[in-house]
Amino acid sequence: MEFHITRDPAMPGMDLIEAALQDLDPAAMVDMDTSGEVLRVATWIEAAQLVEVLNRAGWPLRPGRVIQQPSVCCGGCGG
Repeated sequence: MEFHITRDPAMPGMDLIEAALQDLDPAAMVDMDTSGEVLRVATWIEAAQLVEVLNRAGWPLRPGRVIQQPSVCCGGCGG
């Protein structure tokens, strides 16, 4: 699943976010969109779990800030 979260001043470094996510999902990926304002997270964990992970990483987020994106999976890889 892909999630988008708008950046704010409390957002920790990407390395901290990635490390916190990879403890739960070693294949998780994080990056910023081209505007540099939206964090993109690709992971198998659910939104509520993602909020918990990001809170533990030092980013106090409310659930409404984490927006799940529509799937772009074509099914071709069998995933």
